[in-house]
Amino acid sequence: MSYEVNGETIETNPNGYLENIDEWNKDVASVIAEEEGIDMSDKHWDVVNYLRDEFVNNGGNQPNDRHMMKALGAAWGEKLKSKDLYMLFPKQPSKQAGKIAGLPESRRKGGY
Repeated sequence: MSYEVNGETIETNPNGYLENIDEWNKDVASVIAEEEGIDMSDKHWDVVNYLRDEFVNNGGNQPNDRHMMKALGAAWGEKLKSKDLYMLFPKQPSKQAGKIAGLPESRRKGGY
């Protein structure tokens, strides 16, 4: 599988996760989000940027849903519930947002 972005082919694994994290940019993220049926808002971008920052600047960390709720709730000044993240990313927030963020496919099971 691959994505076509601005005339370039971006290679992925069979599940649509980027093979090379360095090929990611906002255009790539937008194409992946469209494939996933996600209309990106500022909150969507906050989640994607948070996940990228955690992965790139925190030793490959891929936060689960619980950690995402805490961190993003603090950033947004509100107490988040799991359903708040699922409203943004209905196909399991940490995995679907991670795919859009260009991160490697996570093998862990759930949000907690």
